[in-house]
Amino acid sequence: MACNGCSTASKLDFDFSMAFQPIYDAAAGRVWGYEALVRGASGEGAYEVLSKVSPEQKYRFDQDCRVKAIELASRLFPAGEELMLSINFMPKAVYEPAACLRATLNTARRCNFPMSSIMFEFTENEEVSDTAHLTNIITEYRKHGFTTAVDDFGAGHAGLGLLVDFQPDLIKIDMKLVRGIDTSPARQAVLAGIIGIARELGITLLAEGIETEAEFRVLKAAGIRLFQGYWFAKPAFEALPEVRMDALPDVPAGA
Repeated sequence: MACNGCSTASKLDFDFSMAFQPIYDAAAGRVWGYEALVRGASGEGAYEVLSKVSPEQKYRFDQDCRVKAIELASRLFPAGEELMLSINFMPKAVYEPAACLRATLNTARRCNFPMSSIMFEFTENEEVSDTAHLTNIITEYRKHGFTTAVDDFGAGHAGLGLLVDFQPDLIKIDMKLVRGIDTSPARQAVLAGIIGIARELGITLLAEGIETEAEFRVLKAAGIRLFQGYWFAKPAFEALPEVRMDALPDVPAGA
């Protein structure tokens, strides 16, 4: 099986690596997993790396990011701990879902990394004009036991309409909705709506971009379980940062 991307993709003419940021499970009181974030070979920011990716290299870059993330995680994740690895992917860089997964599957097998510990997330900020194609991608990923997620939910192109066409396993609530939610009745009302929809559809919610204790308290009391942001830990280059335990007050969980 082959696809157009496999035969026409240009090789990368630059090096890159990954940083890892923890995702905290407030219900279990532990780290749930880590998101792999692209960085330059010497730790340069994501924007600097992404600016080097030409249209002809998009497919190769997407594939190489998956391989790099799994290889690093297999070395960094403590043995015996059940941790999720979250990898970003670009739907427009996936031509034929089954064929485009070959490098991912081969790397996971080579590194003895469980398929069930991999989560693929795509950003809502990337306009998706072909929802049928995206649905096919998610269907194929689920066949292999991968978790699927929508990143930046609430700040992109599709909004709630995206959930009508398909339901991911997890939604990451965008930081624009999170920022200052402790003092914003409007944000709290929108969050309540999202929580209700997610509950009806069986979707797990993750709040990203948490920067203050007040934001964490309000979101946890509302019933959010998973969190990510500088309040817990900043990304660490080719390493796993520790979660600041003093940043985790005892907050009763919501209904």
